[in-house]
Amino acid sequence: MRIIRDYQFVDPPNRGASVAIGNFDGVHIGHQSVIRLARDRAPQAPLGVLTFEPHPRQFFAPDAPPFRLMGRDARAHRLQKLGVERLYELNFNAALAGLTPEAFARDVLAGGLGLSHVVVGADFCFGKARAGNADDLVRLGAELGFGVTVAPLLEEGPHVVSSSAIRAALTEGRPRDAAAMLGHWHRIEGQVVGGEQRGRELGFPTANISIEGLHRPAYGVYAVLVDVLDGPNAGCYRGAASLGIRPMFDGDVPNLETFLFDFSGDLYGATLSVALVDYLRPEATFDGLDALVAQMQADCDRARDLLAAL
Repeated sequence: MRIIRDYQFVDPPNRGASVAIGNFDGVHIGHQSVIRLARDRAPQAPLGVLTFEPHPRQFFAPDAPPFRLMGRDARAHRLQKLGVERLYELNFNAALAGLTPEAFARDVLAGGLGLSHVVVGADFCFGKARAGNADDLVRLGAELGFGVTVAPLLEEGPHVVSSSAIRAALTEGRPRDAAAMLGHWHRIEGQVVGGEQRGRELGFPTANISIEGLHRPAYGVYAVLVDVLDGPNAGCYRGAASLGIRPMFDGDVPNLETFLFDFSGDLYGATLSVALVDYLRPEATFDGLDALVAQMQADCDRARDLLAAL
C-alpha cells in the first residue's frame, strides 16, 4: 500500500484511484462497506482511501479529551488488510481546512489526485465550515469529471454503526459489542516501553504500551489477544491486560500492561497490537500484595477459559 500525504505533487501512478472518503476512525463495518463500494464502482482503478491527519476534530479542538479509536499506523495496518492500495492521508492544516467545497473538489479531488470515483457516506460534509454535503459532491463530480456514490448509513440492530457508538461500548466495558460494530476486535497498538518492573517482581511480567491520544476504554482487566508485529518474538499470543492508572501503586498516567501467557522473552521496543476481547473486572485496590497476586492469578485463569472458547 502506498501512502500519499500531499495532494499537490502526486506521481501519475498514484492518480486515478477509486476512493472512499472519511476519517475511518476504527475502520468499522460501515467504513468497510464504503470501501467495498469504492472497489465495486471502479474495479479497474486502484482502490484508495482518502483521509486526514491529524483528525479534523483534533485539529479544531486540540485540548479536547482523547477520542481516537486508533492511531494513524494502526489505521494504515487495518486498511492494508482490506486491500487498500492507495492511502491518501492528507495533511489537515489551516490551508486545507479553509478550502470551500468547490475548491476542495476541484483542487484536491479532481486536479490534485485525479480521482476516477469517490464514495462517501450519506452524512458526509466537506469544505470550510462543513458547508458541502453529499448532494453537493454529486453535483461537483459531474462537473469535474469524477463519479460519486453516496452510501447509506449502516445499521447494526436498532442502531446506526458509528465511531461514537463504538466509543460508548468501550467506555461501558462492552468490548464484544464494540467488536460487532467494528467487524474486528478493538485493538490498541504501540511500542513496548520500559515500566517499573512491578509485574515482573510479582511473577507477572508485563509489556507496557502508552494509550496517549486514544479513547480510553473502561479501566480494568481484560482477556486479550496479542500480535507481536516485529522483532524476534513476532507472532500471536493470548494474555490478560490491565488498562488504567494502577491504583495500588498511586499511578496517574493511564497505560496498557499486558501479560502474555506461556511466553518468555524480551519485548522492549517491539510493536504490539493488543485486542480487547472480554472485560473481566474494574480496577481495584487490595489489602496487600498477596491479595493482589491471588487476584491476578484468578484473572489469568478466567482469561484463559474465555479465550479458549474463541
